[in-house]
Amino acid sequence: MFGFPGFDRTIFDDLLRFQREMESLFGGPLTTAIRSMGPEAYPAVNVGTTPEEVDVYLFAPGVDPTTLDISLQNNVLTVAGERRVIREEGASYYRKERFDGEFRRVLTLPEDVDPDRVDATYNDGVLHIRIERKESSKPKQIKVN
Repeated sequence: MFGFPGFDRTIFDDLLRFQREMESLFGGPLTTAIRSMGPEAYPAVNVGTTPEEVDVYLFAPGVDPTTLDISLQNNVLTVAGERRVIREEGASYYRKERFDGEFRRVLTLPEDVDPDRVDATYNDGVLHIRIERKESSKPKQIKVN
């Protein structure tokens, strides 16, 4: 697997199994990538920027948008809410992959976002939050005389 002479492949398999068991025990990954959350993070998020604005997309199907709590303070965006999944009474599940329950996502945005110029829309399960940048941080076109 890794090309280490003298090491049986099962040692690495055992280590990966142990890591998965520890993650299961502590409720999440022990390590995450710098720019993303683990697969259990809900809702999934995309953040894009232009010189004029920052666009945040949260993929949250099944959420009632009127119950979302969205705030922006000191360039930190917080989105909280709850996703309720209807369950059949008396049913037992062999596998449950769809998230249900309360959630909270906190994102640090660039320092030049303007908290007074925010727009949020929810369409087809996607929450789009558009935050304009402060005028003072936008590029200025300078004409040469």
